[in-house]
Amino acid sequence: MLDADELWRIVDQERTSLADLLDGLSPEEWETRTRCGDWRVRDVAAHLTIAARYSRGQVVREMVRARGNWNRMIHDSAVREGALPVAEIAAHLRSIVGSRRLAPTTSPREPLLDLLVHGQDIALALGRTRRMPPAAARDAADRVWTMRIPPRPWPLPKARLVATDIEFTRGAGPEVRGPIAALLLLLTGRQEAAREWAERAGESWTGVATSR
Repeated sequence: MLDADELWRIVDQERTSLADLLDGLSPEEWETRTRCGDWRVRDVAAHLTIAARYSRGQVVREMVRARGNWNRMIHDSAVREGALPVAEIAAHLRSIVGSRRLAPTTSPREPLLDLLVHGQDIALALGRTRRMPPAAARDAADRVWTMRIPPRPWPLPKARLVATDIEFTRGAGPEVRGPIAALLLLLTGRQEAAREWAERAGESWTGVATSR
């Protein structure tokens, strides 16, 4: 598990590198659909800026607007922020480098998890290969495996997950082997993205896991 200083250093690194990627996108690429429901690239990018920018009062207002539904609040706030000019969305992401503000009920591990996974949602939608630091991906995967609050929104795979690039083994059942980045995507409900990431990165990927 990463210590707090290293965790935040990687969060800042991921925010900066993703902002660099966004700065180079064409207008058409900003509108590209991702595999996050109906979110486009611009909506996913905007979502990544919200926790570090919204005050508690803003979060409460968004919850009231969403009638207390946490998932609806996350979705709707991202779509509203995603309607901003794209230069503003990228600037917002760059402006939170160094921020340590967290969304209610979350730990410092959530920003890292969000950035790693949603960074892949953006990159894969655009046909890009975006590397993940293995130690950071392992920390995020462990967070998904153990999270209780907030509730984990993805069922765990019915499989024994074995990372091929760093020490990480979890679960029981048919073995799924691959780089920790692909296992993280699998753990967050992105089975096809896991396979695609491994292929794009030139890494091996074995096994198909159902969820439990």
